[in-house]
Amino acid sequence: MSTFTTRDGAEIYYKDWGSGKPVLFSHGWPLDADMWEYQMHYLSSRGYRTIAFDRRGFGRSSQPWTGYDYDTFADDIHELIEHLDLQDVTLVGFSMGGGDVSRYIGRHGTARVGKLALFGAVTPIFGKAEDFPEGVDQSVFTGIKHGLLQDRAQFISGFAAPFYGTDKGQKVSDGVLSQTLNIALLASLKATVDCVTAFAETDFRADLDKVDVPTLVIHGDADAIVPFETTGKLAAQQIEGAELKVYEGAPHGFAVTHQQRLNEDLLAFLER
Repeated sequence: MSTFTTRDGAEIYYKDWGSGKPVLFSHGWPLDADMWEYQMHYLSSRGYRTIAFDRRGFGRSSQPWTGYDYDTFADDIHELIEHLDLQDVTLVGFSMGGGDVSRYIGRHGTARVGKLALFGAVTPIFGKAEDFPEGVDQSVFTGIKHGLLQDRAQFISGFAAPFYGTDKGQKVSDGVLSQTLNIALLASLKATVDCVTAFAETDFRADLDKVDVPTLVIHGDADAIVPFETTGKLAAQQIEGAELKVYEGAPHGFAVTHQQRLNEDLLAFLER
């Protein structure tokens, strides 16, 4: 397997496909790099180099007890970019991964970054805060952590319905649901729980202020996990010149339910 070891000793798995201008993908919770396989195959078949990694604690990466905070996640990305010596890279982040790539820019700048794409992302801020009362109430995240600690497999199995919108009429295969659960259960319980705290409590507004590269924001307006009105819509307003695409009726997991549309929109953004 392709791995590198971070400065604090975590072993990070990554896949690196094709050749050409690089595109680096950061996955959502509670998934891993495999969520991006269709986007990676599509782009690498069209002349791009695509890289996706398993966040520490998830997938094939190691499972340290600590380090599940956005500063560390951003530094892991920084070290991967340096390890592969990526230049003019497009950063793509889905859901909590949108926070990873935004915090990367906040901490490390855009010297190596050509473009940014935020898909269903938790930016600029996800959970309710004193100065952001419209955010998701912290009791929701407390409930998620309780469900994980009681019966993680069953909680994630049930979480797939609002994630893919199958409770609202979206169709995904039984295979997708099985793959989602299998991927999620590869992660450590500690990482899975700690990441809920991370995306519930981290404020990315200062990070987005530092974005100075072309940016694409895509969000589903039927997202029951990361509400469009308080995340994607605001992120697109905050980032100067950002392009916003709203997928009508799309759930959070639109990389599956709207796969072809997403592939084509991402390719068009890369080719501009």
